Amino acid sequence: MLQILQLLLSGIAQGCIYGLIALGFVLIYKATETVSFAQGELMMLGAFCAFAGMSMVGLPFWLAALLAIAAMAAFGVLLELVVIRPILGQPQFSIVMLTIGIGYVARGLITMIPGIGTETHSLAVPYKDEIWKLGALVVNVEQAVIIVATAILCGLLYAMFRYSKLGIAMQASSQNQLAAYYMGIPVKRLNGLVWGLAAAVAAIAGMLLAPITFVHANMGFIGLKAFPAAVVGGFGSLPGAIVGGLVIGIVESFAGFYLPDGFKDTAPYIVVLVMLMVKPNGLFGEKLRKKV
Repeated sequence: MLQILQLLLSGIAQGCIYGLIALGFVLIYKATETVSFAQGELMMLGAFCAFAGMSMVGLPFWLAALLAIAAMAAFGVLLELVVIRPILGQPQFSIVMLTIGIGYVARGLITMIPGIGTETHSLAVPYKDEIWKLGALVVNVEQAVIIVATAILCGLLYAMFRYSKLGIAMQASSQNQLAAYYMGIPVKRLNGLVWGLAAAVAAIAGMLLAPITFVHANMGFIGLKAFPAAVVGGFGSLPGAIVGGLVIGIVESFAGFYLPDGFKDTAPYIVVLVMLMVKPNGLFGEKLRKKV
């Protein structure tokens, strides 16, 4: 039972990271009906921004984290304005390939930085390597921070979408952009803000993950496991992204311990295949109908 609890805690923490990245997938998809495969690299850039603020500028962790989130939010808005917006209206395949290209460019630019891009770095967070003992259960503080931070962020996002004018306008735009435009909602500006929000959430995920996996140019590949989380939860559902991430994280944790080598990396995709056969819209997906 103790081993199961340890695996469950580890899976929930890893699932929270998947869920946060999947939130970016869902936010962008709901706003623009576009799948962005650059979310993992945005997470990587956020982690590098925090690392640069701490190691090069000498900022304390909390200030470096806030500046990294702000910088990535601004980068997301600029990315949508300069790169994504001019191509909107083109076939979906073109936009998807563009986001894949953005990811490769971001990874390549980081690796070109001398002495930084090709190395693995440690993010010196105040709680690194600390543990709590709850009886016989050992809780890694890094994992506990991931879970608590994810819960707080989900609460803030829920409050924003439920009670703020900006959040309500984003919901209206995601439901019907043309109707929202006719109602006076600045749809193009909102799309930029959604990309900024998705980049900021990805940066938070990167800073939460960095103390466990370190900061390196290839840490963005974790986005390939966050995509199944978005599919499992339902691509149009924000709560579904978190739930899907938790499902993928827990399955991966137990598969890595109880199943032979190799099953840990394939387990998320097996879950996706099963979900697509049983419930193609995902756990919280919406059923869409069109009259023809």
